This record gives sequence, structure tokens and C-alpha cells, in this order.
Amino acid sequence: MENLQLEQLRKQLDSINSQLLELISERASIAKMIGEVKQKQGIPKFDPVREHAMLESLVEANKGPFDDATIRHLFKQIFKASLDLQKTNHRKELLVSRKKQSADTVITVKDLSIGGASSVMVAGPCSVESREQLRTVAAALKESGVKLMRGGAFKPRSSPYDFQGLGIEGLQLMKEVADEFGLATISEIVDPAHIEIAGQYIDFIQIGARNMQNFELLKAAGESRTPIVLKRGLAATLEEFILAAEYIVSRGNNQVILIERGIRTYEKWTRNTLDISAVPILKQETHLPVLVDVTHSTGRKDILVPCAKAALAAGADGIMVEVHPNPPTALSDADQQLDIPQFQKFMTDVLGSGLFKK
Repeated sequence: MENLQLEQLRKQLDSINSQLLELISERASIAKMIGEVKQKQGIPKFDPVREHAMLESLVEANKGPFDDATIRHLFKQIFKASLDLQKTNHRKELLVSRKKQSADTVITVKDLSIGGASSVMVAGPCSVESREQLRTVAAALKESGVKLMRGGAFKPRSSPYDFQGLGIEGLQLMKEVADEFGLATISEIVDPAHIEIAGQYIDFIQIGARNMQNFELLKAAGESRTPIVLKRGLAATLEEFILAAEYIVSRGNNQVILIERGIRTYEKWTRNTLDISAVPILKQETHLPVLVDVTHSTGRKDILVPCAKAALAAGADGIMVEVHPNPPTALSDADQQLDIPQFQKFMTDVLGSGLFKK
């Protein structure tokens, strides 16, 4: 008899559950329509006054057996789910998203392609210091088969008294030496006003970590037709990083390369902490090429090779590393730059790993 009564009660619960589901679904449909109306009128989705009034009305009508706190909790969950539904329904799909474009973006400059089936090595001095310095590095790069040279002309430094770069003169030297050795070039720009002139001298414009959320610079880069290399900020989340890239692409420039360059953590044994997990996540969430700067992420020459291998194994489209003819005399980042023989060994070890795709 008791088993029969239990079964009947359970059937009643099942019936009520079905009715509740229908009512909740009906409520969700109405909430979506309200969200659409608010979207058109530019009204905020969340209305705390309205939510408070609804909760008070429900509590006043509560006859038990649930206490008032439980009723508030249950309906707050329903309200939150409805609000999330409104936000999701109107969330714009990002242009950089893998959902928007399933195929990898491949950026081709001169005879160099970044993204897709091959890997790329980017190397060069932290700062452009002289024509002789650049020519020495460029010759070593060409001998090692590297086609893309980096070099800083504008240097945003932590101290205002440190070397700030040669500016436009540095860009001119980059072009002169690159043309001589048949290389493509990357250099950082920090002022939106310099974007246009930079496009006359270099092949890729870099937006550095300290400027990842310089939104006016991102907008100017988006209006340029020069490919952009965007570095992750010192403490930027991956969402912030991706949205910074979206700023550029949304303005019309879809030639964007992402660089993981390490983030700031409590760790002191490396300059920054290389977030290797960022590589597969960025490759999964976006269609943009992803490089890893092993120099800035570690600041240690003794671990560049294993970190480069790890980056490639994680799916990176290429590696960036700093090279200087005589690192002890470098005007910036002297301790972390490879000299020419060290760079040649680095190349041999990385290429010999079988992880570098040609």
C-alpha cells in the first residue's frame, strides 16, 4: 500500500516537473523578447529595481512550505538564467573567432607566409642601434635561413632614462638593411600618428605588451593595411588579448598575428612566466597565427631551446628570439639576447627537433 502511494506521489511530481519545465521555457521565451526590445531601445538588460519588486511580490505571496529565503534563492537563479539568456542572445560573434572563420588565417608578405602549414622564425636585436649592428645580425639570419628580422626603433621603457630607440631613423635603417639582405621586417610602433609612416619602411607593425590595450593605437592599426603583430599584455587575460585583436580586425585589418610573450606572476627565476597553455587555447578560439616570444617570456638564454620546442609542440606557428652581435654592449635587454654563435646553435637545436615545420 505504501509503495503504491509512493509511486502515485512520484507520478504527481513528474507531472508537476513537466508543467514547471513548460512554464520556465515559456518564461525564457518572454525574457528573450524583452531582451530584444531592450536591445533596440538601448536599455540595460539588468534592472535591479524590477528584480527587487518581483522578488518582494513573490515573497509576499508565499504560503510555504518553503521559507522566504528559499523562495528568493530559487527565483534569483531563474532571473539570472533569464538575464544570461538575454546577453547570450545578443552577444556579437567576434571576427577573430574560430566560429566565424574555421580556416586558419595565413599572412603572406614577400615570399614569407605566417600561419598554416609552415613555421616561421623571427629574430633580431631588441633595439636598432646602428647600421653595422643590423647588417651583422641580418647576415647571420640569412645564413641560417631566417627571413623575418625584428628590431626595435621605438622602445617603451620602464625608466624614462633608458634608451628609447632611434625612432624613424631606426625604421629607415631596418628597411635599408632588409632590402640589402632580402629580409622582411617587424618593428614596434607606440604612437598612432606613426602607423602610416611605419608602413613605408617595415613589413609588420608590432604593438607591444605595454600597448596591448592602447585602444587608439589599436584603432589606428586597424585602419592600416600593414600586417599587425600583437603581443599579449603583461597581465592580460586571454579574453582581453583576443578582444584587443578584435579592435584591429573590426576596423578592417584582418592581418593580425598574436604573440604570447609571458605574463607577470610571482615567479622570480624567469623574467616572465611563459603561458604555454595560451598557445592551444588561442589556436582553438581564434583563426589567427600564434607565435611565442621565448626571449621576453623567459629572460634566460639557457632555457630558450626547450621553451621553443614546447611552444612548437603546443601548436605555435613560429618563434621569436632576440639576437645581438655583442650582447654585453646592447643598449637594451643585454642579458637576455643571444650572440651570433649562440643563435646558430639555437637554430640547429630547434630545427633538429623535427617540430619546426618547413
